[in-house]
Amino acid sequence: MTCWYEGPLAAFDTETTGVDVETDRIVSAAVVVQDTPGSRPRVSRWLVNPGVPVPEAATAVHGLTEEHLQRNGRWPAPVMHEIAEELAEQAAAGRPLVVMNAPFDLTLLDRELRRHRATSLNRWFEATPLLVLDPRVLDKHLDRYRKGRRTLTDLCEHYGVTLDGAHDAGADALAALDVVRAVGRRFAARLERLSPAELHTLQAVWHAAQARGLQAWFARSGTEEAVDPAWPLRPDLPAAA
Repeated sequence: MTCWYEGPLAAFDTETTGVDVETDRIVSAAVVVQDTPGSRPRVSRWLVNPGVPVPEAATAVHGLTEEHLQRNGRWPAPVMHEIAEELAEQAAAGRPLVVMNAPFDLTLLDRELRRHRATSLNRWFEATPLLVLDPRVLDKHLDRYRKGRRTLTDLCEHYGVTLDGAHDAGADALAALDVVRAVGRRFAARLERLSPAELHTLQAVWHAAQARGLQAWFARSGTEEAVDPAWPLRPDLPAAA
C-alpha cells in the first residue's frame, strides 16, 4: 500500500499585502497538484487586484507592485470563489492539502471569502473535510530539538529541497509539497502508519502545544505578543461591542 507521502498531494500558497490575517489581502495564490513524487505538477494561479494599497514592504518580498496588480489582477470576489472551489475539489478527490504555516494562508482566505463572498471557508468542506499537512508543524514536532529557524527556505535547505523563485505562490507551494514528502520519508517509522485524517487531528494538538511553548518563551523574554493555538484555521474575532 502506498504511503500518503508517496501518493497524490495538493498544495496551496498565497502572497499578500502584509502579515495581519484580519486586515491584509491576498494578491496572488496558487494550487499545485502532484500525483506521485517527481511527476509533473499541475499548477493553477491567480493574480488579484486587492482594491487596497500594496505597501512597498510587501512588494519588496514578492515583487508585485500596486500598479501591476491594478493592471493585471482580477477582482477578489470571483477569485476567492475559484480558490475555495479548487480546494474543495482537491478534498473531494481525497488529496491532502499541504499548506506551510496553514493558519496564516487559510485564515486569510477565510477572511477574504467573508469580505467578498459573505461566506466562510468551512462552508466549502461540509461534505468532505479538508485534510491539511503543514510542514512547519510536522517538522517542529518530529525534530523538536533542532536549533535554528523553520521558514520554508530553512526547511528546504534542511531537507534538500530545491526552491526556485521564493515568494512566488506557485514555487512556494511546490517546495512545501516536496518538503512534506521529504519529512514523510525521513520520519517514515513514525508517520507511515498514520492516515492524513489522523495526522490532521494530531497536528492540531501539536500546533497548540507549540503555541503554548512559544507563548511561554515570549513571557520569559518580556514580549507581550500573543500566539494563537488554533490550527489550521483561526476562529473569528469576537464582534466589537
